[in-house]
Amino acid sequence: MRDIPENFQTMLDTGATTVCRCWLLKRRDGVSYGFTDHDRDISFDGQVFQAGSGMDASALESSTGLAVDNGQAVGALSAIGLTDADILAGKYDRAEVQQWLVDWRNPASHVQLFRGFLGEIRRGSSAFEVELRSMAELLNQPMGRGYVPTCDRILGDSKCGHDLELDGVFAVDVVELDDARRIVFAAVTGKESGWFSSGYVRWLSGENAGVTSLIKVDNARLDQREIELWEEVRGQVNIGDSAELIVGCDKRVETCVAKFDNFLNFRGFPHIPGEDWVSDFPRQDGQNTGGSLNNG
Repeated sequence: MRDIPENFQTMLDTGATTVCRCWLLKRRDGVSYGFTDHDRDISFDGQVFQAGSGMDASALESSTGLAVDNGQAVGALSAIGLTDADILAGKYDRAEVQQWLVDWRNPASHVQLFRGFLGEIRRGSSAFEVELRSMAELLNQPMGRGYVPTCDRILGDSKCGHDLELDGVFAVDVVELDDARRIVFAAVTGKESGWFSSGYVRWLSGENAGVTSLIKVDNARLDQREIELWEEVRGQVNIGDSAELIVGCDKRVETCVAKFDNFLNFRGFPHIPGEDWVSDFPRQDGQNTGGSLNNG
């Protein structure tokens, strides 16, 4: 908990039970919702927190050191704009969460209890339960570069340097449905099978608008494009839904050269010895290439 304002501490010292909790939920696309466990709407800092519409009281478990704080919030899917379909579509994945303790008699008097992100969302028949992850989780991410043969960049980012808009983004519509993982789009001319493998689908309309789906397999047909995804699309997909297919990259140097002509920006180490190299030994015949010892 942050430093408690003097007027708020004074109110707490009286022992009066005039406090409630308020939550602000902000999705990555900028859409935000406010909730409170009070019986009336509360407003402060330009945000309205709706009463009885999404969250119940939650006890946050804070830990010392750099361990990730834990907490769970339980809410009914009844808030305006907070729908089961959006949750299943992944629109609330990694959404920012803030929580305050508020004096409902004077909402301007409040103290922030928590700030972090949504983690795992578990769905029941009529309610959802989410894991809250604090800002300390960001400290668990690896820093620096690893010496690996493959590229460590995301295709199209500033260090990759490849312009996806030149030949990497294609607008398509859904023309046929096999199942939630295999979706058939309109044909993309001039691109062979596998062009979009390891890429992704960016949904533009329908229940999945704003969601991205990772592509596992890309098959080019005569007049269609069959895409198999790594995971099922969580929202309902309908024929006519619009999307963009984004070219894929398997991070190998051969792909960087042949597919993108971008070797100068390749961020891997393709000539680094493999794991077998550590078990090799000097000898007069053959080559010490780092390959299998049986190759001579």
